[in-house]
Order: sequence, then structure tokens, then C-alpha cells
Amino acid sequence: MPGLVIGVDLGATNIRAALGNIESGILRRVEEKTVQSESPDDVIQQFIRLIRMVSANDLDKVRAIGIGSIGPLDCWRGVILNPPNVPFKNVHIVETLRDMFRVPVYLLNDCTTAALGEWVFGAGRGLKNLAYITLSSGIGGGVVVDGIPLIGKDGNAAEIGHMVIDFEERLACNCGGRGHREAYCSGSGIPKLAKYLIESRPDYFCGTLVEDLVGRGELTPKSLFELARRGDKGALKIIEEVGRLNAIGFANVNTLYDPELITVGGSIALNNLELVLKPIIANIGGYTANRAPKIIITPLGGDVVLYGAIALASNPPQTLAQGVR
Repeated sequence: MPGLVIGVDLGATNIRAALGNIESGILRRVEEKTVQSESPDDVIQQFIRLIRMVSANDLDKVRAIGIGSIGPLDCWRGVILNPPNVPFKNVHIVETLRDMFRVPVYLLNDCTTAALGEWVFGAGRGLKNLAYITLSSGIGGGVVVDGIPLIGKDGNAAEIGHMVIDFEERLACNCGGRGHREAYCSGSGIPKLAKYLIESRPDYFCGTLVEDLVGRGELTPKSLFELARRGDKGALKIIEEVGRLNAIGFANVNTLYDPELITVGGSIALNNLELVLKPIIANIGGYTANRAPKIIITPLGGDVVLYGAIALASNPPQTLAQGVR
């Protein structure tokens, strides 16, 4: 199998690795929980083990490795800096893997990598302007503008989860900033938003099932969406507010980058399609002056970053391949 590459998707919850090529996409994949350790070496060892596992007897045929990682990061130095939703930081992943496996290694933000995957393998094929947004334990984005994947000075372009959407700064993000979209609409942020709304409107939420879960400290995004599907008025109200805030975030992306298409991934979106997408599509036009783009769930599902990592390893952006800032 000529032209084999390995793609790795490092998320806060899971890490995935795939063997593949630009012609066929994913040929083999493995997945496990991301190590929750403060030690950079523990993270590196997990990478090495998964790469060996997924390549099996084909390791000698692998010609490059692509990594889509949670950020922030420094893609030019090949370092995962200090992601807010995991305990590790300053992981010098590129140099270590390059020395270990003797092949080129490329690192990009996971959502920039996902946008590459959508552009090469998914719904973005043939388009010049597209964006990818993930709604998961965190919120992230990746963008292709006029046929050019945006990388940024350090590799953190389109970190849309840390756009400020609340100038009153009512909720704190895990990164330490306040008013960030991730603090309100992500898997880690939704319970905070629910608590804030219930404390702000106790008369409205009194007696609802969602109030009971928040009071016991047991509300999760999964339980919130389940209650909404069962018709709990409190859960539906919170979902409505999450949808409105998400629409603001999507509108900001549309205003900044003017994409033809926005595809959406991440566990929150993939598991709750109607409840997540409907309010975004209904409200985005009220927050942006640009013509609203087409908004769909990614057809690549939970593997969108893996597809992007394969595309990255197979044909890296010229500036990244040359190490040019």
C-alpha cells in the first residue's frame, strides 16, 4: 500500500489514531481515552503506543504523521502548549515523534485539521471558502479562505471558542478568560450556564427537573438534552439560550470569514442534531450582515479530525511544510 500516512486526533476526552492515505482515507483506526496526566512524557508515550498499534506491520511503509491537537499550540515549534481542558502542557510532540519514527511530522490545531478533512474528503470538496466548528467538551473552529487554510502566527487561527460573546463577563472559561463562548455553550460550559440561568430566574425554573439536577450538581449536557426531548420546560429554556448564543458564535465566524459552508461536529452536535442546529440556523441571520452560509452536520462524523490529519500528513500546507511563519 504505497503512500501510507498516520493521522492522530488528540482531544481532551479521547485520542484517536488512523492509518490511511489520500486516495482511500482511513484504512485502520484505534481509539482510547486521553491520558489525564500532568507529565508530557505520559502523553508522548500514548502517542507512540497508538501509532505502533494502528500501523501494525505497515510501520515501515509510513511516510509521514499528521496531528490534529487541542490548543493552544505552537505548530512551528511542534509544541502543545497549555490546553485548558487537560492537565498536561508543553508537550514537544513533533520533535520526539520525528526522531522516533524518522518521518516528517506535522502539527495543527484539531479544528484547523478538521477543516482540512472536510475540504479534502467531506462536504467541502470543490469549495474555496468553508469553516468547521466543533461543539464538544470545548468549542473550536477551523477555516479555509480563498483556498488557503488559515494557520496564524502560532497555529491558533480561528480559536472561536474563546471569542467574547458576553461583554458583562458573567461566566469564566476554563482558559481563565471571562465571557468566552466556550464558557457558555461547550460541554464544560453548559452546566455553568444552566446554573446561572436558574439562579437568575428562580421563579421560571422552580419545580422543573433541570432545577433539581442543577441543585444536586448532577446536570450534564447529556442529561440536559434528554430532559429537553422529554419536554421539561426548564431544559428547553436553557437549550433555547444555548442555541441563541451558538447562533452569535456562528454569525461571528460568518462575518469574519464569509464561508460558503459551515460544517459542525463534536459530540454535542452529533448526538443532538435537531436541538443544536435548528436554533443556530433560525437565528444566525439576525447577528450577521453577510449572507448566511449553508450549515450542516459534518458527513465525516467523529472521524473528521482523523481525515484531516491524513490530509495534513499527505499534503501539508506549504508554509507548514517549509517551516515558514
